[in-house]
Amino acid sequence: MQKNPLKYLKLLSEKYPSIQAASTAIINFSALLQLPKGTEHFVSDIHGENEAFQHVVRNGAGSILRKIDEMFSNTMSKSERRNLATLIYYPELKTPLMLQSVPDRDEWCRLTLVRLVKFSRRLSAKYRRDAVRNFLPKNVSETIEELLYDQEGVEHKAAYYQSQIDTIVSTGSAHTFIVCLAELIQHLAVERIHVIGDIYDRGPGAHIILDSLMEHHQVDIQWGNHDILWMGSAAGSEACIANVIRASLRYGNMETLENGYGISILPLASFALETYKDDPCDLFAPRLSADSSFTAQEIRLMALMQKAMAVIQFKVESQVIKRRPHYQMNDRLLLDKIDYERGVVNLNGTEYPLLDTFFPTIDPKNPDVLTAEEQAVMEKLVLSFTNSKKLQQHVRFLFSTGSLYLIHDGNLLYHGCIAMNDDGEFRAFNVDGRSFAGKEFLDRVDRLARQGYFDTDNLEKKRYGMDAMWFLWCAPQSPLFGKEKMATFERYFLADKATHTEKRNAYYTLRNTEESASKILREFGLNPDTGHIVNGHVPVKVAKGERPIKANGRLIVIDGGFSRAYQKQTGIAGYTLISNSRGLLLAAHQPFESTQKAVSEEIDIDTETEIIHSHPHRMRVRDTDRGREIQEHIDELQDLLHAYREGMIKEHSVE
Repeated sequence: MQKNPLKYLKLLSEKYPSIQAASTAIINFSALLQLPKGTEHFVSDIHGENEAFQHVVRNGAGSILRKIDEMFSNTMSKSERRNLATLIYYPELKTPLMLQSVPDRDEWCRLTLVRLVKFSRRLSAKYRRDAVRNFLPKNVSETIEELLYDQEGVEHKAAYYQSQIDTIVSTGSAHTFIVCLAELIQHLAVERIHVIGDIYDRGPGAHIILDSLMEHHQVDIQWGNHDILWMGSAAGSEACIANVIRASLRYGNMETLENGYGISILPLASFALETYKDDPCDLFAPRLSADSSFTAQEIRLMALMQKAMAVIQFKVESQVIKRRPHYQMNDRLLLDKIDYERGVVNLNGTEYPLLDTFFPTIDPKNPDVLTAEEQAVMEKLVLSFTNSKKLQQHVRFLFSTGSLYLIHDGNLLYHGCIAMNDDGEFRAFNVDGRSFAGKEFLDRVDRLARQGYFDTDNLEKKRYGMDAMWFLWCAPQSPLFGKEKMATFERYFLADKATHTEKRNAYYTLRNTEESASKILREFGLNPDTGHIVNGHVPVKVAKGERPIKANGRLIVIDGGFSRAYQKQTGIAGYTLISNSRGLLLAAHQPFESTQKAVSEEIDIDTETEIIHSHPHRMRVRDTDRGREIQEHIDELQDLLHAYREGMIKEHSVE
């Protein structure tokens, strides 16, 4: 029985203009449903560590070497297998190095091509031919397809196959084909990447990571609090921009800001040198790694700029808090709690001495008002952020592929938390007389973030959305932050470490229980008996015995410390959750030294893999969300076929 309206079927007939076209599509899509489900990787909290992240993607979280060992253990030594793995990870860099040491270059090229083809055949078994073709450059796709699908064991085919390999070598094309086959293997090893937030900050290469994600064939991103901060900055939020620049200066991480996005901080430098020239700014010395190459003068300048931006940040944040009283963040209005003559600040009825009392730009009567010079600096920075072509390109990608959460194949993916009260109920957020909690609240603030970036018709709505992005960065109710306060002011100016404490939302205790995890899954319409929550944001302290698998297996935390800054806490260097046709595996990675050592010394990331769930039967495409979408399309095509045959729609062409 026809379910789709005739008007829709007429539109569909433009793509499938004949009975034969519709029939062929039904045959192809139906066959696709029977293929094994593709391999998906979930990573979190990359924090600008581009080399480590790219290596994990290139090596399939250790799966490529494992498959090489399975296929070639009887024909290749261990060192040869590791050699081949490194070649697959970095073909452009490794091939010339290997050719320098082999006695017969042509023979090495032939053997390497044969091995790469055999390996590619194994991985391509999960894909249709047209999908494999899409991974290949057009100039080599026909030849590589012939190699992949030739039956060289069949009579008369062996010579044909060998002739192809020999001709590739004799024409000097071996390097091109080795690179293409290696990159094909990388693509085939990971069908889809899920990034569970925090691409930005700490490490130097967030812009490089985003470039590589934009080149990947299937990616989705669940925004982290550090991501939303850069997204708000790209929209033009002064509060977000101030936080981005201050944090970059605090950790001596200017690579993404200056070289990645071309953001000029010269106006800030000039202002800071003039305004704070007599201030030692000792409290604002940047936190640098041991191998830092900054000069003493550069470190001094970063300290001056950091203090200048911190003061501007506290001012513009106070302005946001005052114009959005429903954020309930009045406890963060601290500039008017300072007694500037006595050098103390009153926090919740208790006075604390300030470690630094030099505030030349603050008017005690109007502490949150920018001076004319500070306003000029901010206006120039806003222009620099909003006019950065590369930043805008990356942020649009984050919006188009990203969201606060994702429901995928019966699982729930999000970065931070679903705010809860101590009693396990979802915490409500009240605005304009209406209460939002759980899924409804995430849906609301997701929409507001998009409004803050894309709305150009209504400036007040745009500002409301930009303020919402700052809210997502640091508010107690934020699902991306999940703490009662961001104690930036206290960490700079107060010696009492008790004031630095940022108490976490009750979620982070409750998520350990199966009851709470099941409650969250039900809130998002998922089956708590089969679904999983994939969560990032808070590093798992493996070194202290903490486990990433919580709530009796219902919740998996995959922040394992990609960022070097967190690896002392975690004891490892990141997790990759792997979902394939047979189940869920968790790969724990050891620290990555460098791309240079990976290529020259073949130092791979050591990875330990743990099976955390096995499917009762091997999952096929038909068992996934994508499979259900394909089946819906097949049903639509069946209706179109019926309409053609019943004479309700005429064929546009006859094949």
